Amino acid sequence: MRDKICLITGANAGIGFVTARALAKLGAMVILLCRTARRGEQARLEIAAATGNERVHLLPCDLSSQASIREAVRRFHANFSSLHVLINNAAMYTEARALTADQIELQFATNYLSYFLLTRLLLEVMKASAPARIVNLSTINHHDVSLDLADLQSAKSYDPKPVHIRSKLAVILFTYELARRLEGTGVTANCLHPGVIATNLLGQVRRIPVHKRFTPEMGGDPPDEGAETPVYLATSPQVESVTGKYFEDCKSVPSSAETYDRSLARRLWEISAGLTGAAT
Repeated sequence: MRDKICLITGANAGIGFVTARALAKLGAMVILLCRTARRGEQARLEIAAATGNERVHLLPCDLSSQASIREAVRRFHANFSSLHVLINNAAMYTEARALTADQIELQFATNYLSYFLLTRLLLEVMKASAPARIVNLSTINHHDVSLDLADLQSAKSYDPKPVHIRSKLAVILFTYELARRLEGTGVTANCLHPGVIATNLLGQVRRIPVHKRFTPEMGGDPPDEGAETPVYLATSPQVESVTGKYFEDCKSVPSSAETYDRSLARRLWEISAGLTGAAT
């Protein structure tokens, strides 16, 4: 991985941090895309110290803001000329429905639409850097929900956990459609369930008070286990040409029947392009 440049979103904590540290340990140049500059810089220093790899960089970005995403991509292009691995890891959870500055429901905007926009804006440099890999994090719970294209932003009703899971279902549909559109380019796109991992996000979803998180009461496996499949998909020669698949425990497994609906995926793509001002 010493000649590779990798960008990981949400890399200051949890699965993203461990993934970034693992890639840095393998010698890759690692770019941490983080919402909070202070926490991002702390993570950068920790990863560099733990791995002895000084090629760890911070790229601040609020993924709920399309303007911030576009500015981050502009700064990326100003400093880097290649990108071999993009890992869309960041996610958030909120109990009450809220809108972003772009007037888009917050969970949908951050957990899905940011993946769509950031990936689209980085596609050309990834094609030029091929072979390259896109890795998107989702959840096994996507089997429990369906996507309503007429209410993607949960304006009719808002129940935070299903809203969160639907945003992750959208990630899988996007990944499969992206893989189809990237055929022949040398860029692969896969998605995964990292496991039930002890992160602040899990604590929020399970409504565990802050002072009781990261205790047996919260549950969940350690972040090191959650990073295993993202790192595998980013680095393993065994999946170098594999694309359009969903993984659990470093193995390709079927996702829900709805995720294979190509018409649904195309319509989601078109709606997403409209919401982000990107060409279809």
